[in-house]
Amino acid sequence: MISIRNLCVEIGDFNLKNANIDVFDGEYMVMVGPTGAGKTVILESIAGLCPLTGGQVLLRGMDVTGLPPDKRRISIVYQDHALFPHLSVQENILFGLKVRKVEKKEQERMLEKVVSLLSISSLLHRSPPTLSGGERQKSAMARALCVEPDLLLLDEPLSALDPKGREDVQEKLVNIKRSLKLTTVHVTHDFEEAIALGDRICVIGEGEVKQTGSPEEIFRRPDSEFVARFAMARNIFTGVTVVSKEGEGCQFRTDGVTFSAMEGVKEANRAVVRPEEVVVSVNPLEEGKMENVFSGQISGISDKGATLLITVDLPPPISILITRREFMHLNPVMGMMAYVGFPASAVHLFHENTL
Repeated sequence: MISIRNLCVEIGDFNLKNANIDVFDGEYMVMVGPTGAGKTVILESIAGLCPLTGGQVLLRGMDVTGLPPDKRRISIVYQDHALFPHLSVQENILFGLKVRKVEKKEQERMLEKVVSLLSISSLLHRSPPTLSGGERQKSAMARALCVEPDLLLLDEPLSALDPKGREDVQEKLVNIKRSLKLTTVHVTHDFEEAIALGDRICVIGEGEVKQTGSPEEIFRRPDSEFVARFAMARNIFTGVTVVSKEGEGCQFRTDGVTFSAMEGVKEANRAVVRPEEVVVSVNPLEEGKMENVFSGQISGISDKGATLLITVDLPPPISILITRREFMHLNPVMGMMAYVGFPASAVHLFHENTL
């Protein structure tokens, strides 16, 4: 559906460098990365709103790099909604169809379709200033969908909403994804949002594409330290692969501790263990049940609300994510001796280019 080839953009001190991204027909692609990474620049390049210094944008195999935005059959929704304050919600939704001089009967059909999909019939005669953030965002999405675009672009659609509004709009996005199967590119800096919505995730950082893959691949098998840190892997160790035999797993040594892993990467120099994959106990763990069992002192306890993050210094320090119920049962205190364990399958190895 969308092919971005060697896309280059220069805006002030920012440079987007040779970005290559493919979005398949009917796919919900989430581009995720920190503020200033270049996500919105890519989105606006697809829409034709950003001048390029190099590369191509292809839609359905056709080069549209030189086409103006109104010729691309693309709808874009920004985080600030951009509704016309002097028009009612219904008038906002129908605005694009009226500009296109679509027949009245067709306008009514499309209005009914998007209003039902987004459950906003009660909002039609209200004006945007009287709406909550979530209601405004749903109205903006209805306006974008009403013109039946080939491609929907969403720029941080949930970031300006309160928790209740964010949950409500995210639910509507799931409905749109299931009902319309509309090719969508969604930009966010929230990794949990990306995991919840994306068929695939494209991680953008420092003006370049860092990794593209399924949520499972990005979450559990990052191929760089940047992606691992952004995915909140937390436990990222530098070291060397000391034993590697095909089909027999391998071992990874870091700071004098050796981890067993299921499979290795030739000359791997990074190991990642997600904090939720680690078990912590104040009693010794049975080594037969897990390949990696260690002991150390508790050096950190961080309350996250529903969960807590415990740090045990082996060394190196390793973080463990536990539920509040587990915390109450464990009753850990700083300086206490603790035992940690995780299976070899929880260790992901990759090579980080240090040049």
